[in-house]
Amino acid sequence: MADASSADLGAVADKFVHIRPRLFGIAYRMLASIGDAEDIVQDVWARWQTHDRDSVRDTTAFLVTMTTRLAINATQTARARRETYVGPWLPEPVDTSADPELGAERGEALETAVLVLLEKLPPTERAAFVLREAFDYPYRRIAEILQTTEVNARKLCSRARRNLAAQRQRSVDASHQRKLLAAFVNAAQVGDLAALESVLAEDIASYSDGGGAVRNASRVPVFGRTRVAKYVAAFAPRFWPGTRVDWIDANGRSSVLVSRDGEPAALLTVSGTGSGIDRVHWVLHPGKLRRIAQAVRAAAPPDDAP
Repeated sequence: MADASSADLGAVADKFVHIRPRLFGIAYRMLASIGDAEDIVQDVWARWQTHDRDSVRDTTAFLVTMTTRLAINATQTARARRETYVGPWLPEPVDTSADPELGAERGEALETAVLVLLEKLPPTERAAFVLREAFDYPYRRIAEILQTTEVNARKLCSRARRNLAAQRQRSVDASHQRKLLAAFVNAAQVGDLAALESVLAEDIASYSDGGGAVRNASRVPVFGRTRVAKYVAAFAPRFWPGTRVDWIDANGRSSVLVSRDGEPAALLTVSGTGSGIDRVHWVLHPGKLRRIAQAVRAAAPPDDAP
């Protein structure tokens, strides 16, 4: 009997492992924190083990529903925490070099700039947008998950799209974004003011997330082409010497991980429009750099590799 029970639990675990990337992808997009998303998935697993599974007709649908509702609840705590956050808040970056455990059928609602805007939406609106835009769920299914009507599910998605569109211009494609970032990094490293101004949009905004743990992180955003260019050029002599720059994919976009003495110092990424870079995001908080730095080290070839 014990062997049969063990075999049954093993089958349950195997199926959960198969579904887990999607659950993580939903929770991460809702909370923009790897740790919080992993906690949600672990909670779902614990509940699933003790649930009457014979009463569930569609395991994936059931687990997605549970994950989404737990994530909606968790946003309340996360929002309260961020109200006392020191300085600008940015999402914890996730390594997407091989789309690890994000489970997205499409890359929407993953870019840092989009996650920042999603944070401002009501939780159900955010959930509807994530389920629709990242995972292509039909409105009928979104309505079931959110315990609302199909008409209201459509309205939630439409409202989310409208709110996001009102706050950001159409972004450039991945190839163009990488070129903009490369030009920015090259100019920033040497403090070339003219080169910086040439790649920045007039309405550029620069956000630095140090969470109060990094003394030199700006606690207020910097706005405008001239001010951002001068700000980046001014700290170039203090920030860049002795650093190593690794190019990585984070949140579906090209980014650079800046390290000093073997420890991560910053994760830098930009978003751009036809006018140039409109957002610069500096993740400086050590707690938000730990996981992505570990992923980069794990993927790096050995020092003695040919």
